[in-house]
Amino acid sequence: MVDDAKTALQRYLDAARTNLIWKLDGLGDYDIRRPLVPTGTNLLGLVKHVASVEAGYLGDVFGRPSPESLPWMADDADADADMWATRDESRDDIVSLYRRVWEHSDATIREFPLDTVAEVPWWSEARRAVTLQEIIVHLIAETNRHAGHADIVRELIDGAVGMSLGNENIPDVDAAWRTEHLALLQRTAESFRN
Repeated sequence: MVDDAKTALQRYLDAARTNLIWKLDGLGDYDIRRPLVPTGTNLLGLVKHVASVEAGYLGDVFGRPSPESLPWMADDADADADMWATRDESRDDIVSLYRRVWEHSDATIREFPLDTVAEVPWWSEARRAVTLQEIIVHLIAETNRHAGHADIVRELIDGAVGMSLGNENIPDVDAAWRTEHLALLQRTAESFRN
C-alpha cells in the first residue's frame, strides 16, 4: 500500500531522528560531549540543538509552544548554548527532552493538515509564510544534515560508521582494503596540489 504524503513525511522524519540518536550508542559521557572540530561540534550538542529547533518549528510556529523550558534558546542566552550540554545536563536529560519534543511535534503533525499555513517569525519577511508540509520537509533536511555531522564526529571518536543500525550503507571491506583505498584517495588529491 502506498503511504499518504503525511505518513511518508513522518516516516522520513522518524528515521532521521532515530539515526541521530543512534550515534550516541556505546559511547561514554566524555566522548558524546567531546568537540572534535574547531566549531565545537559534539554528539550530545547536536541532539540538543535538533531538539530545540524541532520544538520551535513544530511547536511555536503552529501556535503550540513546547511545554519544555529551553533557556538556551532565550534571546539573552550565550551564543551556541544549544550546541553543547552543560555539566548539569546529562545524556538522559537531552535524549529524553528530544523524545518529548518528538511527541509534541508528532501531535502537531497529527492535528493539522499539510496545507496549514503558519509563519516562521525568525525567517525573512519574504519566506516567513509556510505550510506544515514545508516545515516537515525543512526538519527532515535539518535533522539529516546534523545526523551527517554526527556521522563524521562519531567516526573521529572511534571509527564507527554507518547511516543507521542495520543499514550501515558502506562497503563491507576489511581494514587492508580501507587503508589502500584511503591512500588512493590521498594520492588522487595530491595530484591536484599547486
